[in-house]
Amino acid sequence: MSAHQVLDHVDQYLQLGRDFACSDVHLATAYPPAWRRFGRLGPIWDDHAPLAPAETERLVRSFLGESEWERLQQRGDIDFAYAASNGRYRASVVKQRLGYDMAFRVIDDRIRSIEEIGLPLDHIIPLTRYQNGLVLVTGSVGSGKSTTLAALVDFINRDREDHILTLEDPIEYVFESKGCHVNQREVHTHTESFAKALRGALREDPDVIMVGEMRDLETIQLALTAAETGHLVLGTLHTGNAPRTLDRVLDVFPTDQRDQIRIMVSESLRGILSQQLVPKADGDGRVLALELLVNTPAVANCIREGKTFMLPGVMQTGKNVGMITMDESLRRLYVDRVITRDEALFRAEDKAQMRAFMQS
Repeated sequence: MSAHQVLDHVDQYLQLGRDFACSDVHLATAYPPAWRRFGRLGPIWDDHAPLAPAETERLVRSFLGESEWERLQQRGDIDFAYAASNGRYRASVVKQRLGYDMAFRVIDDRIRSIEEIGLPLDHIIPLTRYQNGLVLVTGSVGSGKSTTLAALVDFINRDREDHILTLEDPIEYVFESKGCHVNQREVHTHTESFAKALRGALREDPDVIMVGEMRDLETIQLALTAAETGHLVLGTLHTGNAPRTLDRVLDVFPTDQRDQIRIMVSESLRGILSQQLVPKADGDGRVLALELLVNTPAVANCIREGKTFMLPGVMQTGKNVGMITMDESLRRLYVDRVITRDEALFRAEDKAQMRAFMQS
């Protein structure tokens, strides 16, 4: 292809993204077509000219329906699940100073199992078998939270005979009812907000509720209430590790409620999985670095007393129930030569300790 030829339809770029195992495809004004492969963003073709405003507008029009186009004109940005002929994508379109920018997250055609992802089965499966409580999957954007959550829901779907309700923005992985009856609701399409959907959910007699994102006080409060009243709640947060996740949950509440919330969380929390996807040393894809906190009496005590800073120490002594800190996970990957020294250091919580470990 020549340096200036712009493809006719967004789907053609998305197919390229799929063919080359990319996680995201970016089509932005004043920037050449780009993709994110194994965590790194770069142009698809080195010699491609930046996209002109008229070209990005044409590409936006190529895949948006009339209602989405109108919403984009009114609001200036939209995000939704785009079902193309070659699969599903999480699509985001924004208007900016120079023109339109599009970003697409490639959604896997199939749901990967917990074994495939590399989660420790002996310690993860017990978390999915509780009748109530809260399991959180956390990590930054693009750390594979949706994939892990889908794997957990898929396992429950095959393992139990219950009612699963998912609340998502947008719906990514599509579940077919297996052992369980599965309902999926999309925020903005089927319901106004996560909080509104959660309030409605409690009247729909679910056993398991998956909340795509716990982003505000009301949603977190409702999720905790649901976890306390006999539902297993799976949720995600954009936090890097278990102590920060707990701080984030507690910090959204007014000060006068915090003691009561600490008690609620200490009783209803089942576990926290924090994850990162780290580029492999051989350049061939990424590997999961996983921190796992399991709620033991010692952990519950730290939460109740507001001493989340003591959790890493407690996790060190909880290896028998599968607990592992992010730094320990990174150290193992480094020792096994799966990831480089630089990546392990860059991603470590305690860099001084990681440096000392590498020099010993």
